[in-house]
Amino acid sequence: MEQTNEKVYKNRMLILINVVLLTLMATLDSSIVNVALPQMSELLHVSSEAISWVVTIYLLVVVGTILIFGRLGDIIGKTRIFLYGVLVFTAGSLLCGISHSFLQLIISRGIQALGAAAAMGTNQGIITQVFPANERGKALGISGTAVALGSMAGPPLGGFIIHSFAWEYIFLINVPIGILVYFLGIRILPKSKKASQQPFDRKGSVLFLFSVVTLFLSLTLGKNYGYASPLIVGGFLFFFISFLLFLYLESRTEVPLLPLSLFRNSLFSISILCAFLSFVALSSSSIILPFYLQDTLKYSPAFTGIILMVSPVILAVVAPVSGYLSDKIGSEILTFAGLCLSGVGLCLMATLTETSEIKVLVVYLAIMSVGNGLFQSPNNSITMSTAPKNMLGICGSVNALIRNLGIISGVSFAVIILYSQMSQKVGYNVSDYIRGRDDVFIYGMRTVYLIAAAICGMGACLTAVRLYGQKRKKQSYHNVETS
Repeated sequence: MEQTNEKVYKNRMLILINVVLLTLMATLDSSIVNVALPQMSELLHVSSEAISWVVTIYLLVVVGTILIFGRLGDIIGKTRIFLYGVLVFTAGSLLCGISHSFLQLIISRGIQALGAAAAMGTNQGIITQVFPANERGKALGISGTAVALGSMAGPPLGGFIIHSFAWEYIFLINVPIGILVYFLGIRILPKSKKASQQPFDRKGSVLFLFSVVTLFLSLTLGKNYGYASPLIVGGFLFFFISFLLFLYLESRTEVPLLPLSLFRNSLFSISILCAFLSFVALSSSSIILPFYLQDTLKYSPAFTGIILMVSPVILAVVAPVSGYLSDKIGSEILTFAGLCLSGVGLCLMATLTETSEIKVLVVYLAIMSVGNGLFQSPNNSITMSTAPKNMLGICGSVNALIRNLGIISGVSFAVIILYSQMSQKVGYNVSDYIRGRDDVFIYGMRTVYLIAAAICGMGACLTAVRLYGQKRKKQSYHNVETS
C-alpha cells in the first residue's frame, strides 16, 4: 500500500522541493555542457564534431528510456524508480567529473542520463500522487518552472563555472545535491507499494527504444549531414516502420509498455499534442535568437547570455502563478490564453530587423515567455489529472518524452527553414551565417518566427476545441441535475 494521503499531505511541499531539485539538475545537465565543449575538445584531444556527442548521448539515452522507466514506476513503484534514478544520476555525475578520457566521459554521460531518465520519468507521477486536485496545478507549475530554468539557464551557468573553475565542476556540483535528495527522499517520499504482478513489456520496450532513438539521431544528425541525405532519409523511414510495428504490437499486448487506451481520452491526447506544438514553436526561437543577438546586432556573448535569461526568469515567476490560477479557475482558459499570447509574441519577433532596439526585443521576448508560462503549468495539470492512478508513471514519462522530442524537433525545424529561406534569398545553398548580409539572415529568421507562430495558432485552436468540449460537458451535467 502507498503511504496514507494524510501523511503525504503533511509533507507535500517538502516532497515537491525534493523531487523538483533533482528535476532541475537533470534538465540542467542537458544544456549546461554546451558552453564547455570547446575546452573539453582541447583538453581531451578530440574534434569539435566528436565532443558534441557529450550532449547527444545524454539526450539520446533520456528519450530512449524515459518511457520505460515511467512504466516500471507503475509496476514496482514510482518512489523506488525515482530513488534508483537519483543514485545512478549522482554516480554518473561523479564519474563524469573524474573522467580522463573521451571514451570514459561518454560512458559516464550515458550512466548519468539513465539516472536522469528514471527520475524525470516518475517525478510528475509522484507530484500528482501526493497533491490534492485543488493544489496540483500549482505543484506541477513549480515542477515546470524547474524544467524551464534547467533548459535555459544551462549555458550562462556553465559559462560562469568554466570561467571560475574547470569543466569537471559542471558535473561534480551534482554530487552533493544528489546525495541530499537521495537521503531526504528515503525519509519523506511516499513508500512504494508492493511490486505489481503485471509483466513488463520487453518486446515493446526494445521496439520503442529502437524507433525513438532512430528518430532522435535522424533529427540531430540531419543538421550536419543534410535532411535529404540517404542516411537521414533511411533513418526516418526506419523510424516510421518500427513505430508502426510498435503500435501494432502494443494494441495486441495484454499489458503494453504504452497503453493506447490513454489516448482514447480526448483531454489527454489534445494536451499531449498541444504540449508538443508548444515546445516545437518555442524551441525554434531559442536556436535562432543567439545568432540574431551576436551576429546581427553584434552583442557580446556575455550580454547575449543576460538577454537569454529573460525567458527563464519570467517563466520562474509566471508558471507557479499560472498553476495556482488553474487550481482556482480551471486550466482550459489559461492554456488557450497562453498559446495565443505565445503566438502573438512570435509574430512580434518576426518584425525584428537589423536596427531593432534591445528594449523592443526584450518586450517581445517577455510577451512570448508570459504566454509560455501561462500554458505549461495548466496543460501539465490537465494531462496528469486525466491519468488513472495506476498509470501516473507512464503518463508523466509520456509528457516528459513529448517535451524532449518537441525541443529537438523545433530546433531541427528552425535550422531547415532558416537555411532554406536564406538559400532562396541569395540564390545558392547556404549552411551558415553570411557575413555582411544581415538582411539574408533576417529574411530566414522572419519566416521561422511566422511559421512558429502558426504552430502556436494550431495549438490554440485545439485548446479552443477542448475548452468548448468541456463547457458542453459541464452544461449537459447541469441540465441533468436540474431536470
